[in-house]
Amino acid sequence: MEDRRRQVRRRVLKGGRIVFNEKASSIDCAVRNVSDDGAHLQVESALGIPEQFALVMSDGRSEDCVVRFRSAKAIGTKFQKSPEDSGER
Repeated sequence: MEDRRRQVRRRVLKGGRIVFNEKASSIDCAVRNVSDDGAHLQVESALGIPEQFALVMSDGRSEDCVVRFRSAKAIGTKFQKSPEDSGER
């Protein structure tokens, strides 16, 4: 299987929370790997998790995410960069 990622992902095992619905809802997850551009999350069930959400990791890092793939118990995300992060104005 060909790896088409642009960034190398580092294997990790961190706790995390998927936060959505204007911070009114959250779901626990395990962060299995992470790069500068995205993360692979393990969840009990991917049902009900929206296409966009905030990921808050146990180390305090927080990222806005968009879903790139999902299976029954896993979600691959791409981090959404703000204009300040990308140098755009």
